[in-house]
Amino acid sequence: MTPPTRTSPLLQQPLVLAVLGALLLSGGWAPWPTAWLAPLLLIGWVPYLLLERQLTLTGARKGRVFASTYLMLVLWNALTTWWVSYADLAAGIAAVVLNALLMCLPLMAFRQTKKRLGNRWGYLSLPIYWIAFEQLHLHWDITWPWLTLGNGFAAAPQWVQWYEYTGFLGGSVWVWVVNLLFFNEVLKRLTVTTFYTKSAAGLQETEMPTNIQAAAGSFIKLRTSLAVPLLAIALPIGLSYLIGAAYTEKGPTAEVVVVQPNFDPYVEKFEGGPKFIPYDEQLTRLMQLSEQHLTPATRLVLWPETALEEPYWENTFESNPKIRRVREWLGRHPGVALLTGITTLGSYPSKEAASETARYRDDLGYYDFFNTGAFFADATAPVVFYHKSRLVPGVEKIPPVLASLISHIDLGGTVGSVGSQPERTVYPAPANVPALRVAPVICYESIYGDFIGEYAHNGATLLGLVTNDAWWHDSPGYRQLLSYGQLRCIETRRDLARSANTGFTGFINQKGEITQREKAWIPTASRATVHLNDEVTFYVRFGELIGRGAQALAVLLLVWAIVMGWQRKSSVEL
Repeated sequence: MTPPTRTSPLLQQPLVLAVLGALLLSGGWAPWPTAWLAPLLLIGWVPYLLLERQLTLTGARKGRVFASTYLMLVLWNALTTWWVSYADLAAGIAAVVLNALLMCLPLMAFRQTKKRLGNRWGYLSLPIYWIAFEQLHLHWDITWPWLTLGNGFAAAPQWVQWYEYTGFLGGSVWVWVVNLLFFNEVLKRLTVTTFYTKSAAGLQETEMPTNIQAAAGSFIKLRTSLAVPLLAIALPIGLSYLIGAAYTEKGPTAEVVVVQPNFDPYVEKFEGGPKFIPYDEQLTRLMQLSEQHLTPATRLVLWPETALEEPYWENTFESNPKIRRVREWLGRHPGVALLTGITTLGSYPSKEAASETARYRDDLGYYDFFNTGAFFADATAPVVFYHKSRLVPGVEKIPPVLASLISHIDLGGTVGSVGSQPERTVYPAPANVPALRVAPVICYESIYGDFIGEYAHNGATLLGLVTNDAWWHDSPGYRQLLSYGQLRCIETRRDLARSANTGFTGFINQKGEITQREKAWIPTASRATVHLNDEVTFYVRFGELIGRGAQALAVLLLVWAIVMGWQRKSSVEL
């Protein structure tokens, strides 16, 4: 039987707190991204902190604590990334279930640290563990950083202009600091807290006055007012507006055209589809849409991811009839460079020379599939390839241990690990535009701040994003991906030209402002003048200082907690 309580029912119901936490956290990933919901992130973790504290005070078993925590995280994931299931239902379910399970790791580490080192160190460890996890989630084989907390402000770029110094993990720090401050204020305003202790007679109800509760449960001892968390919100936003007001677009200019051909990937784009459009006709549409917007001042055209889908062998690339058509088209438009998405294949002379992702066929030998960006500086210059390197887990990159389990999943494109490259290629500038050094960014790669920063570090003056957002239908996925591009522009202070097969095609400036955006789901193109900045931001220069620092501190805290646990266990045994 549930013991009676005189505290707020909300604070006694883990289920209610879990649902409330998931709803608040999902504010940063609204179906239609808006700055008005992003502030919910700044209080989104308070329900979890109350939930964890309530369960601890009532002596709940570990399994119940884990179940309540996991419920909140799986609801958060489901509310924000459900659209993955459009491409494959099983994959969508797996993304929600498994990512929520991984998110439990830093929260469980926090509980163990609080248990061994006390409340003060426990609550201080929580943001460290979480950000260390976010840093890990940027780099391992099953990387899925869509819900990195700092990404939640993508719809409010005017609030986070300081990302040029901290990167998006700085936003994660901000979220945790404000949440912990509000949590402390909530605790101080509870007039009476009911908790339960075990005795021979069973659970005994005890009322604990607020001042005793604060001494036992709060990690901050100072009696601060609500002004402190409000200042923690207002000061970063005010600083951001000051930075934004003082910043002006930098670098020489160039005119760019981005194309949106609007081929349905499920029925039109790929051979075998019920309404497949022949590749020659697809190429014709790309050329015609481009020509409708070309002017004598145009210096670059972008075609979207896999615009040239029919696999092209890189060692015989120039002999392909469609590549000859592209060369002829460029010849009719002198002074225009082209960046296009394309599917290519690379061969290897032997097994020893092959990459880890290479495939084998008796008639072909060892070869790799690549999701590629191809750059034609003009009609005659040698093509330069970039192979997409941040690969979608379960679609383009499958860890060997999982290959046999999920090889049947189809999220669009070729299933299985595709080839990649270790370095970020920046395309050489055309002779007529020496400042134009394009960074080829392919779809999913635009989620990664430090990854995009490498392009700027290598000399890129313009981010050229090519994508195929139509895999996710008319869902929040492609809207959120557009917003993420705004953060990458702030972090690098680079303009972004965006070419989508369909979704959103347009331009974002160095302050993260969308300056031009075409409607989705129609064949179209867009033209704009971009700035070509070659200055390097603090974040580009030094990378993820916050993430790497959090990982180092997380290791130290874990070691300390483990050692203290052993010491206490030894003292009890003695």
